[in-house]
Amino acid sequence: MSASMEAVRRLMDLRHRGRAEDLPQVLAEAAPLLDAEAVTVLLVDYGQEALHPLRGTVLDTATTLAVEDTLAGRAFTTARHQWNDDGMLWLPLLHGAERLGVLEFRVKAPPPLPVQHDLEVIAALVAELIASRRFYGDAVEHTRRRMPMQLAAEIIWNQLPPLTFAVDGTMVTAVLEPCYEVGGDAFDYAANGDVLHVALFDTVGHGISASALTTLTLNTYRNARRSGLSLLDTCRSIDKWIRAQYPGAFVTALVAELDIATGAYRRISAGHPAELFLRDGRALPMLPTPNALPLGLGHMLRRVPQVIEVQLEPGDALVLYTDGITEARDASGTLFGVEQLSEFMLRTLGAGIPAPETMRRLIQTIVSYEQGELRDDATAAMLQWRRH
Repeated sequence: MSASMEAVRRLMDLRHRGRAEDLPQVLAEAAPLLDAEAVTVLLVDYGQEALHPLRGTVLDTATTLAVEDTLAGRAFTTARHQWNDDGMLWLPLLHGAERLGVLEFRVKAPPPLPVQHDLEVIAALVAELIASRRFYGDAVEHTRRRMPMQLAAEIIWNQLPPLTFAVDGTMVTAVLEPCYEVGGDAFDYAANGDVLHVALFDTVGHGISASALTTLTLNTYRNARRSGLSLLDTCRSIDKWIRAQYPGAFVTALVAELDIATGAYRRISAGHPAELFLRDGRALPMLPTPNALPLGLGHMLRRVPQVIEVQLEPGDALVLYTDGITEARDASGTLFGVEQLSEFMLRTLGAGIPAPETMRRLIQTIVSYEQGELRDDATAAMLQWRRH
């Protein structure tokens, strides 16, 4: 058995026993098998600002590294390996398309290509182990949290899917702030056959009451989707349950379906801002919005909501967002606005920045625009379609 395969075997043993916090010790023992002096897991925090050693790491052999202006951060943002002259190699930790952090190797010399391929396999396996073992303990959460998380935010984050997902060239990627206090915004998606379901919700209110309403909304949406209901009947179901459980409350929403094979996009906007529609470096006219009342208020209008349909072209992007993005204000009170959002997205995507990194930079820009203190939850999701 080769040394690298022995390292794989030791890591694979964690599938059936052990916790995420056991990874550092196993990697320390496996490092000599990989011709490395040390191997360290660095996970990105909730704010996606820095990479932190996984809990259980011996801290005198590892350090926190900023995402901005470091090679480790570049490995994270580009999802490509980075190397420096001091014998440090960083490989991205990817669970599917979801960016978890980086795997840091301290080596004596740049590894030859076959060895580098082995290290990439190790990084992929470590990412899988983190994703599968994270629910059996709190080591990953302790690592990613840089301040106490409010209960409302705890409830919401436990409801959400991973920030990024890709299938057959199509990608959906999202961001959510303030990550430690959010309570009213949420997103969801699911790929079933050739259909990618995507939804964005903005609940009235803040705190625990908003997170409870958001939880009902998310789970009613999933129940309707899994029951095979149409977009129209899905919105009707959510509307009914909100009205029954929280009379007078409401949720604005974009509920959409994308046919991954053909690019046919269908959606209902329930009192929600229209998504940006980007194609070939320009913004196309926005889709009609709203075409339904906010969910929970549907009984006030007898007209049946219209399902808006549009045919996407390969490379098209749709950016869904809550008003916390466009209504962010700078020190002078000037709104960030739809035009500035559109300019940011076109400029960043036009520079070849990957979609997940574009969204990370967007939310950092919004937080900076409001001097670090968001007045409202700010959530956005981007859907990119490519023909498979």
